[in-house]
Amino acid sequence: MVKEFNGAAFRAAMKDKKTLVVDFYATWCGPCRMLGPVMDTLSEEYEGRAEFVKIDVDDNPDLAREYSIMSIPCVMVFKDGEAAGKNVGFAPKDAMKEFVEKYI
Repeated sequence: MVKEFNGAAFRAAMKDKKTLVVDFYATWCGPCRMLGPVMDTLSEEYEGRAEFVKIDVDDNPDLAREYSIMSIPCVMVFKDGEAAGKNVGFAPKDAMKEFVEKYI
């Protein structure tokens, strides 16, 4: 299950050095809504290997700026507290799985 994170929860998870797959999105974004079910499915497939979270860029503009999120949806993978990969735009399940697999 994909969890909704705010800035504080994100920073806490980063300190724990967890592998995070972060979906930066906005509620008004059509492609973001299309990506939601893809991320839900992948979160189940990778349970125990990575934590899947989503962050609303409208509610967390500081994180959007910090990670140079200029277009959404934007999925980033963080390993050991560091950004490892970034994918911008909607991607179907197979393509998103291939992206995530490179970093887990």
